[in-house]
Amino acid sequence: MYYFILFLLLLAAQLVYFQIAKKFSIIDKPNERSSHTKPTIRGGGVVFVFAVFLAWVMGAATWPLALGILLVGVVSMVDDIQPLHQLPRITVHLLATGLLIFDISQGTSLGYWIPVLFFLLIGWTNLFNFMDGINGITVLYALVSLMTFYQLPSLASDKELIVLVGMSCVIFAWFNVRKKAKTFAGDVGSISMAMVLGYLMIKVIFITGNPFYLFFFSLYGVDACMTIFVRLSKRENIFQPHRTHLYQYLANEKGFNHLVISFAYAFLQLFINFLWLYAIGLEEIQWVPGLIFVVILLLFYYFLRKYAKPAEKNIELS
Repeated sequence: MYYFILFLLLLAAQLVYFQIAKKFSIIDKPNERSSHTKPTIRGGGVVFVFAVFLAWVMGAATWPLALGILLVGVVSMVDDIQPLHQLPRITVHLLATGLLIFDISQGTSLGYWIPVLFFLLIGWTNLFNFMDGINGITVLYALVSLMTFYQLPSLASDKELIVLVGMSCVIFAWFNVRKKAKTFAGDVGSISMAMVLGYLMIKVIFITGNPFYLFFFSLYGVDACMTIFVRLSKRENIFQPHRTHLYQYLANEKGFNHLVISFAYAFLQLFINFLWLYAIGLEEIQWVPGLIFVVILLLFYYFLRKYAKPAEKNIELS
């Protein structure tokens, strides 16, 4: 009954937001770079922020985490409505990141690890945001991550937080995992979710001392990082909108159904997570299996991207 009431509160928050979004025209209109074809409510991922706030009210989340997610949620929502200058967004992201790292490190001196954690969390947040481009991909990937984190004994104290955020994902998925989505997560959803997942990831690495838990984010990591590498090699502005991620090539160039791609990413990442949890093991750092895994993943990505990428046209000079 307890969780059912919380589920209803989250559902009510989502439905109320839809009415607000319609009234104030918080709508995502398609353009030449979009993977959707009709105007859709933007910012539905605000329910993730509400879930963290609710977790704090119920005593399942700390105040630094709740405040950090609330800050990025507010600035991202404003940016979804009216694009902001980079300075206020970067400032808030840095402040929120600092709050999350402060939360993780309470009672411990991190020293030189602080800049490393800042880099990891901010980098992951931006990568996750870049990957939010087709129906279902963000929420399904988030659900897989949350399901995996729920299995970890080292995150036992965060189980109620994980359940609440997971319920918000289920609610959002009902309106997003469709051929014609009713809502998109928007920056408010993708960035706040990235922060929550990044927080849990850094926390488990900090507790266990094993960086191989990062493999739980391996598909997003390899797609986003390799896409950035390719764009930089072509001297492109990586902050400009584009459609050159592998999932975008599969959707826009090869014509695969968006939901098929989203479920494929989610299920493949779920397989990888369970492989490391229950077959290979993460009780200690295993360098040889880790190296083999990375090589196989990069080769798989390379050949799949080569298959999906459109052929470049030769330009003849007259």
